[in-house]
Amino acid sequence: MVGTFSVAIVDDHALVGLAIGPLIDAAADLEFVGAVASVAALRSADLHPDLVVLDISLRDGSTPAENVERLREREAAVLFLTSGEDRFLVREALRTDALGVVRKSAPPRAILSAIQRAARGELLVDTEWAVTVDGDPDLEGAALTERERSVLALYASGIGAKQVATQLGISENTVNDHLKRIKLVYQRLGRPAPTKVELYRRGVEDGYLPVPGSQ
Repeated sequence: MVGTFSVAIVDDHALVGLAIGPLIDAAADLEFVGAVASVAALRSADLHPDLVVLDISLRDGSTPAENVERLREREAAVLFLTSGEDRFLVREALRTDALGVVRKSAPPRAILSAIQRAARGELLVDTEWAVTVDGDPDLEGAALTERERSVLALYASGIGAKQVATQLGISENTVNDHLKRIKLVYQRLGRPAPTKVELYRRGVEDGYLPVPGSQ
């Protein structure tokens, strides 16, 4: 089978791989390369998938943040799987470089759609994310000016600084200056956003951008 994106599952419950593996295999744009019980096992097997569907709570003592860091070192994107029973772990997961979280209890079609979107590099911002963020007492919002909010909203939507400048009627240098300040504000809050994906997340978290599907 020819697959556009290779996908591996890391979950220490074998049934997860047995259930989701065939979904991946049946998709024309995906190639299932295997299921293992840990990130260490993935490394030992010398697998280099484009996307890893990762259990949020592995029994080897690893944390979501540690696992994402190790997988990103291998240039793999990450989509978390969760049973949703541990809000703390979900919160930690959403603060990593992972593209999102999908519940194991979701319908097969929804799980496959999430995997396909993550494989294409899309950020999955959904009600799971919104509820977790809304209930996080430690999440301090960024005080941005109206102009900075406009720059953030446009830039994080996917267009470049030049296009943002054209739409707002300002110079590209001014847009870049705004982006530098926005990133500095989030850095000082302990919520760094060095990339466009992370800026998008911060915008959603602080209510400057809508949660997809909420409008």
